[in-house]
Amino acid sequence: MIQPVLSAMAVYFVVWWITLFAILPIGLRTQEEDNHVVLGTVASAPTKFRAARVVVLTTLTSGILYGTWYICSTYLGISVDAIPQIVPRFD
Repeated sequence: MIQPVLSAMAVYFVVWWITLFAILPIGLRTQEEDNHVVLGTVASAPTKFRAARVVVLTTLTSGILYGTWYICSTYLGISVDAIPQIVPRFD
């Protein structure tokens, strides 16, 4: 009974982590764009890093992605095996 829950948590964690790196650059303003480079930092450093916004947006997006995957695989029967094979098999 515990294994399906742990598997679901592991898949969600991987989806969340990948989504985090896709969400990070959205809405980012650099110090160079704002013409206010703080001494000792690089010009490409963010002006204001909004961690809470990034975490919430990542959680919502990954929840939607995971939910879509779960519904497709559990109720619709669509899985990785349903993808057409492009590369020839070498048996």
